[in-house]
Amino acid sequence: MFKIVSAAIAVSLTGLPALANAPDYSPQDGEVLAFDVYRGDTEFGTHEIAFQREGDELLVDVDIALRAGFGPVTVFRYEHESSERWRSGTLVAFSSQTLKDGETYTVQADLENDALVVQGETEEGGDVTNSFAPSILPSSHWHGYPDGLERILNTEFGTPMEVTVEYLGEEQIAADGTTIMAHHYRLEGTLTVDLWYDANGRWAGCAFEARGQSIRYERRSAA
Repeated sequence: MFKIVSAAIAVSLTGLPALANAPDYSPQDGEVLAFDVYRGDTEFGTHEIAFQREGDELLVDVDIALRAGFGPVTVFRYEHESSERWRSGTLVAFSSQTLKDGETYTVQADLENDALVVQGETEEGGDVTNSFAPSILPSSHWHGYPDGLERILNTEFGTPMEVTVEYLGEEQIAADGTTIMAHHYRLEGTLTVDLWYDANGRWAGCAFEARGQSIRYERRSAA
């Protein structure tokens, strides 16, 4: 299964100053993180995350479009759109629609009585309701994951995902049309994802293997 991530290209260290663990990221109003997605060396699609501030609330819109094919013939298509609403660092609402392998899945979540109640669907197509602590993190990756985390919200299906998180240190990656120093984390769940975050805590890249293919993201330079 193609998750909503891809990779920055790791290259050798060149003696740039060492970084501490990635800091917490606080997106600015109007900020956009945009990635070009590759399958091997072939362009595969795009992944964009847009942020807006409304008082003490942060609105996050995710738009992913991936396609593989031969000329005009499409053999694989993945589309995901989601919206997150955060208040004082807590996820209070979430919705998503995902087109995957020709099937469409929808998720709707709202904070009710100090619990995030999620209406989703299993990959087999059955409706499911789950309740999470307000501290749950969605699998949208932009916010990073702390060491010791054991569970996240699967944004495709609205189901819990058991995970482990490991910090692997800092290294150089390709991003923003150049190379940058970044913090490397490994998230192991339904598949293993390598994630990188820059010195400001902004998501900078990721990589994973799925269906025998190597998928990577490269972050575009901000406009």
